Amino acid sequence: MAELSVFVDESGEQDGPSRYYLLTLVFHEQDASIANEIKCYEDSLKSKGLPNIPFHASPLMNGHDEYEGLELETRKRLLNTFNVFAQNLPVSYVTFCYKKHEVDTPQKLSRRMQRDLAIFVSDHLEYFLRFAAVKIYYDGGQQVVSEVLHETFWRTLSRQATMYRKSSFKDYRLAQVADYFCAIELALVKYESGLQTNTDIKIFGRIGLFKKNYLKQARRKLVR
Repeated sequence: MAELSVFVDESGEQDGPSRYYLLTLVFHEQDASIANEIKCYEDSLKSKGLPNIPFHASPLMNGHDEYEGLELETRKRLLNTFNVFAQNLPVSYVTFCYKKHEVDTPQKLSRRMQRDLAIFVSDHLEYFLRFAAVKIYYDGGQQVVSEVLHETFWRTLSRQATMYRKSSFKDYRLAQVADYFCAIELALVKYESGLQTNTDIKIFGRIGLFKKNYLKQARRKLVR
């Protein structure tokens, strides 16, 4: 039987300034090789004269960390190139979004995420049971997320079928894809609530352009 990889990313912190908390899971059936897609992406970067930086949405948008010193137009070209890469991959994703004032304690956030993730897995249980193993990749950045992943998948699948791997966006292209889809879903929430920043507009454009050039393509990968 085949194996399923689940790459996890989150946006927001319990005590941070953001008004929303997002949890994104990207699903990849390991029988479907992505070696050619990765090669095409890296070849595209090279042909465009762009640096092969591990994709990380927030630093890219703000010109921090590995993106420091890169012009805005260069960072936008990096984003667009990664967008094409993500669309060509045999993956799907789901994002759960929470208003932080409704989950203002770690306990409330944990309960909501456990409930929503359990419902999602149960609704797609026939799909998950097709796999001999479900491998969950998460960097362990937030304890509440780690606990929810372990608890929910263990309860809805089985201890034997579920394995956990600590991952970093620097080590896995699909971890970068999870970060990308999470960033797109966060941008949508901000646009629709009128909380978009100047940086959002500089990177994505106004809401119409964002939906046309980024959200529409991303949503083709959304789990139905």
